Amino acid sequence: MFTIANILTALNLLCGVGAIIFSLSGRLDWAVYLIGCAAVFDFLDGFVARLTKSNSLMGKQLDSLADLVSFGVAPGILMFVMILIGIDQGGLFKNSDGIQTYNGAMQEYVVAQIIDWKAAFFYGRNNIYNASIQYLPFVALIIPFFALFRLAKFNIDERQTDKFIGVPTPTATIFFCFFPLYFWFELPNWTHQHALIYSLFDCYTLSIVSVLFSILMVSELPLIALKFKNYLFKGNELRYVLILTSLISIPIFLVWSIPIIVILYLILSIIAHIQYQRHEIQS
Repeated sequence: MFTIANILTALNLLCGVGAIIFSLSGRLDWAVYLIGCAAVFDFLDGFVARLTKSNSLMGKQLDSLADLVSFGVAPGILMFVMILIGIDQGGLFKNSDGIQTYNGAMQEYVVAQIIDWKAAFFYGRNNIYNASIQYLPFVALIIPFFALFRLAKFNIDERQTDKFIGVPTPTATIFFCFFPLYFWFELPNWTHQHALIYSLFDCYTLSIVSVLFSILMVSELPLIALKFKNYLFKGNELRYVLILTSLISIPIFLVWSIPIIVILYLILSIIAHIQYQRHEIQS
């Protein structure tokens, strides 16, 4: 039971739990970092299991349970908080005296917004959240809802040995992490952001993104799996393009490399699927 691989899976779970706690405590940066650690442990448990030949049905079930927390519930809570913050961005802008309303640590602003939402939702307090829009953050719960079905489907779908059908939960989670990470680093300069950024971080946009990527998790969209049968360039062209682009994008675009890589991954997967269909027709 307590094999090295299973312990790594358990660490994946604990990172997910920690990410939930930090999200609700206003430390969005630490929440993202813990989700990143969960992804590392998720990779390592499979690697160690294959290396030590300790693959088991129990390990497979543990992996799905841990992934549901780290790549289902945790990003759902993270996006819940982001949608809540996106309802009203007024406190993020500097007034005529050049002072931002929240006037404190970044996590204090996030916590203050959560407290105001709780006061309106649970106690009927008259504030900016005391309207029907207070229900909007619950849209983010669609993420763990569809992640549950995605992970169960993956365990029994025999088509997903050399490719993915639907966006993997870690991939969707990585995309979701862009929003809190960018928000955290740019919050002190929020007044000087482009109008497009304000629209991107609007509560409705974040809600649409949550729904869209949740649906993609259970879609029939075939996606590239980074599993190499050999390391020759022929036959792995799109995989190498994705890896090379990722390595170049990260140091250049920093946080923006997250959506760039994920969107490129989706585009290359669609190209690969079209090429495969053409090959099937020709043969």
